[in-house]
Amino acid sequence: MSIILPPKPSLSRRGFLNLTAAGAATAALSACATTNGGDQASAASVGQPPASVEPAFGDYTTMYSSVVDEGYEIPAIPLKKVQSKFMRQIVPDPTGERPGTIVVDTSAFFLYLVRENGEALRYGVGLGRQGFAWSGRAVMQWKRKWPTWTPPDEMITRQPELEKYSARNGGMQPGLTNPLGARALYIFQNKQDTLYRIHGSPEWWSIGKAVSSGCVRMMNQDVIDLYDRVPNGSPILVTSGLGTA
Repeated sequence: MSIILPPKPSLSRRGFLNLTAAGAATAALSACATTNGGDQASAASVGQPPASVEPAFGDYTTMYSSVVDEGYEIPAIPLKKVQSKFMRQIVPDPTGERPGTIVVDTSAFFLYLVRENGEALRYGVGLGRQGFAWSGRAVMQWKRKWPTWTPPDEMITRQPELEKYSARNGGMQPGLTNPLGARALYIFQNKQDTLYRIHGSPEWWSIGKAVSSGCVRMMNQDVIDLYDRVPNGSPILVTSGLGTA
């Protein structure tokens, strides 16, 4: 039986923080991008999650409510339009990895953060072409709050209107419409950038789906929660081997 994790108290306090300068992402950040016009209407109602759960752990409404973070007001998630299995929750660990490991299961659209005592914190994710293109073991080398996005040259060739966001022009500045959302985690293997990213997204309707582009996307409320739990150097495993069980 899944247990719902409490919202982290520190998140509610962020509403009183002043906007700080977000670290500019490297050119390699361009590997991830937004979908080309997400279909909100297709995210039909899939059943309302519980209005409340074990009192010690809060509830989904609180977890996914509107929050002000680093000066940006992130909208609440419409819970009736997101499958409850893709919402943040504690589950029995299916990975067998050591605590502190991030595991992305691309076959089931789940990201696990392994905990002690045979448990894992599970989040729903969306995957783009880049999200399926790489697998293996690596480390989360570093992370950024409200990163800058720079589309790759090949994307600009297809969509010339994105030239204004090129690395030459400084990229797209942080914000609610930035494809990388509120946070980005950068994955390196053997000290080399894999161009693989775990990042936030304003497109909540893409969670649990394969979308047109991007790496591993999470709801902004979830990526903030994950960011606060994992230090630089955390191990990561990306695999399609866990299945849907």
